[in-house]
Amino acid sequence: MKRLFEKWNSINLVNRIIVGIIIGVILALTIPETVSGITILGTLFVSALKAVAPVLVFVLVINAIASHVGGKATNMKMILALYGVATLAAGFVAVMVSFIFPTTLTLKTGVEDLTPPSGIFEVFETLLFNIVTNPVSAIMNANYLGILAWAVVLGVALKASNATTKSVIANLSDAITKVVQWIINLAPFGILGIVFETVSTTGISALGEYLRLILILVGTMIFVALVVNPLIVFAVARRNPYPLIFTSIKESGITAFFTRSSAANIPVNMALAEKLKLDKDTYAVSIPLGANINMGGAAITISVLTMATAHTVGVEVNFLTAVILMVLAAVSAAGASGVAGGSLLLIPLACSLFGISDDIAMQVVAIGFIIGVIQDSCETALNSSTDIVFTAAAEYAKERKQN
Repeated sequence: MKRLFEKWNSINLVNRIIVGIIIGVILALTIPETVSGITILGTLFVSALKAVAPVLVFVLVINAIASHVGGKATNMKMILALYGVATLAAGFVAVMVSFIFPTTLTLKTGVEDLTPPSGIFEVFETLLFNIVTNPVSAIMNANYLGILAWAVVLGVALKASNATTKSVIANLSDAITKVVQWIINLAPFGILGIVFETVSTTGISALGEYLRLILILVGTMIFVALVVNPLIVFAVARRNPYPLIFTSIKESGITAFFTRSSAANIPVNMALAEKLKLDKDTYAVSIPLGANINMGGAAITISVLTMATAHTVGVEVNFLTAVILMVLAAVSAAGASGVAGGSLLLIPLACSLFGISDDIAMQVVAIGFIIGVIQDSCETALNSSTDIVFTAAAEYAKERKQN
């Protein structure tokens, strides 16, 4: 049994998820009544995500802010600005695409009981009251806006703490991330149950929703990679951006597509930066930093899936609310955890902006894991390849100003 368990874990997670999807579809189409009990696998998986996600967001944000070291060299300003602008731009494009191609999802329960906010003022009211809630209550009730607000406040307060305290917070952050990894390793079984229940109750047509969602997500990411980011590079460097774009996609993006981890792709980007003869003092900082905060792909995922949820539950999203979502998605994306599919766990934070319950949001997260076979790989490829793109663009801009 132990050898079988080790053999299963040695298989790539993407391949295991594909197996889970295939088995779920086959069982739903052949013997749905005989194995109806496997729907509990999907319920348990979603419940586990609901349990860990609030704690994950709370601890990760506190650690990120508390561990930040000020007073470093300011030659990173241009790169940080590019990271921020690009992530905001990616979120903006994703929201616009969601307006043009509205998508709805098939969810199990809770949608019929939701009363969507009536307008922008109610959204602001919800936003403000959720921010000032009790922190323990925020975590217990999965109030992500309250969680985020308290995490930021505590993170700022803990910046002045000693090294031992910061080390404890960092260790706690690592431990929570490890727990998330364990849960995500169970995704093939959870997705098997979710796909089985979806196909057995709504038919094979539900898979068409997933395909549409994948096409919108991947299409948006390709547009950002080949249109938006080149425009940003050209604006600052005043040179043809496509040689740099294509080189980054070829030598960094493809590798990141298969590793599905920006952190794991840091050595690849370092080697490419050296090959491009960039300033080592700069890229030695910007590449690891970009792996944590340059998250255009994550902003797209959060925005598209949140907008799809809003369309599903009948929330009317006006322009001002969309702008708030865009900013919230960009900020949330910068705090995405380093595990595969980490950005999906931040969708409830964005959904809470519209008063969408955690139960509904977590069903969308589960759908995200189903399409994550493709989505997460493309997201990581975009995130990681743009680390090198904007590092190089900032250096080209500096050279242009000096000449």
